[in-house]
Amino acid sequence: MDFVSKIKEFKKSNTIFSPSEPVYVSRAPGRLDLMGGNDDYTGGLVFESTIREATFTAAQLRADQIIELNNKTVTDVGWQGVLEVSWAEMANEKAVKELVNRSADVRWTAYVLGNLFYLKKKYPEKVNCGIRLYMESTVPFNRGVSSSAAIEVSVMKASGAAYGIDLHGTELALACQWVENVIADSGCGIMDQIAVVAGKEGYVLPLVCQPCLPEPLIQLPEELQIWGIDSGVSHQVSGIEYEAARAAAFMGYKIICDLENIQVTKEPEGDIERYGDPVWKGYLANLSRSLFHEKYEDRLPKQMDMQSFLSLHQFHADPFSPLKENVTYNVRANTRYAVEENQRVQLFSELSKGASLSHSRRSFELMGEMMYHSHFAYSECGLGSKATDYLVELCRRTGSEKGIYGAKITGGGAGGTVAILAEKSAKLFIEEIFALYKEANFGDPYLFEGSSNGADAYGIIVC
Repeated sequence: MDFVSKIKEFKKSNTIFSPSEPVYVSRAPGRLDLMGGNDDYTGGLVFESTIREATFTAAQLRADQIIELNNKTVTDVGWQGVLEVSWAEMANEKAVKELVNRSADVRWTAYVLGNLFYLKKKYPEKVNCGIRLYMESTVPFNRGVSSSAAIEVSVMKASGAAYGIDLHGTELALACQWVENVIADSGCGIMDQIAVVAGKEGYVLPLVCQPCLPEPLIQLPEELQIWGIDSGVSHQVSGIEYEAARAAAFMGYKIICDLENIQVTKEPEGDIERYGDPVWKGYLANLSRSLFHEKYEDRLPKQMDMQSFLSLHQFHADPFSPLKENVTYNVRANTRYAVEENQRVQLFSELSKGASLSHSRRSFELMGEMMYHSHFAYSECGLGSKATDYLVELCRRTGSEKGIYGAKITGGGAGGTVAILAEKSAKLFIEEIFALYKEANFGDPYLFEGSSNGADAYGIIVC
């Protein structure tokens, strides 16, 4: 039974949902990061595809002030998936954070209660009663395919519709990013949220993350397809490897600004706190690769700790990756990654546009080579893993002569999923790679195949 039919049955039997009030259904897929995984927070271009797996949310208003949550998927994995809270318990940001962090098995509610708190804060005249939410998801958790963005976007869109609030496009993505940054304490950029909002089946979304400038969707050549193999090794955006990589990039940014006596100040506008400057506007991606190598690369420290940095540079220019004691930050490699990855993605994007008009095996091979280079750069940043390295090596070993053009670790790295660019006719070779990886016993893999429409294209279904 599909999700919408299930909700109709719930209403008919007066199970979970009242039969007398409308229920609003939304759907948001996960995403595969084809290129640009960790340059979203430094303002770079990213290249994102949706996957078939998705999160569904159904929302119905209540007459009281109770928020009722029922998440079948987290219940099935042993977490607390059914709970009630009142609006009175969510009086302010601090109260919400304490609520979602009171135990490990309700941590997932940060992506749900955070959304509702955001709506209440932004639209107090409309959010004046309780709500019941029912959720199901097929997006694997902590595998680098943005399970958190899928639940944020589906919950925000369905809840907004129930309250009479039309959220879509960049506005919807930015709202969900605020929830992840502020309530969930995960320092993600915008790429996950906008990809699952604006994606389209069979297309790839280029996005300049300054802060959220989607470019026209690109349809890949007919003979190509994006695949993904989940390594079975968990990845977390709030993990120390990702946090350290992000922090190191912003350390490099501040050092370069100080070298040029460029003042870095907190931006006065916007829901999401950030720093800027008059030259690069707070984004390392605006620093050209040639200038970086010519003037700054050799002047950056390879590594630096918190005390050394703060004694020389006063403050850290990123609110979402606070520096920590006893952590050594790879400043040069992560700053270089931000600059170089942005150029790699721009080249990849332009090659994709050309290849969609005039198919060229050389273009496919160049695109794949940039994916391999990007994967190597993850390791330099401290975001590699033996499991994903092995998957990528299996793809490289299979080779372009068999239709496997490129592969790379996705998203925040340090485990998670490997994205693969290959010919549709190479499905048997993809399955062979999957089988060889499974035999190596790194983890329990999962194969992602195909794409689907994003949340805006799916829209809202009223039951």
